[in-house]
Amino acid sequence: MSHSARIYLGLALLVVLSVLFLFSVVHTAAGAPRSGPRAVAEGHRLAQAWCQSCHAVEPGMAGWFDEAPSFQAIADRGGTTALSLKVFWRTSHQNMPNLVISPEQADMLSAYILSLRGK
Repeated sequence: MSHSARIYLGLALLVVLSVLFLFSVVHTAAGAPRSGPRAVAEGHRLAQAWCQSCHAVEPGMAGWFDEAPSFQAIADRGGTTALSLKVFWRTSHQNMPNLVISPEQADMLSAYILSLRGK
């Protein structure tokens, strides 16, 4: 095989791998529900699995847990936004276990909490 043929073959392989990588990144980002009803439902499921041992995660359950604020109370705070929750998920807290969650899971938990506002 000539030198120029190997260069063209290498470039073609590089292009194919780049396209496959780009497709996998776009597909992964599109597959995760980041907002909307699916994100809220998945965030609710995650809250029940990870958070309800300390927090009241259902609307109207405020007062059942003394140590941790209810998700309803968090949602109704004036400064609670998607951005403030995103920062919260990435910060360690003295009275909480350090959560290691993906950005998609953080978005879904935030979507659920924000869906409780005013309920």
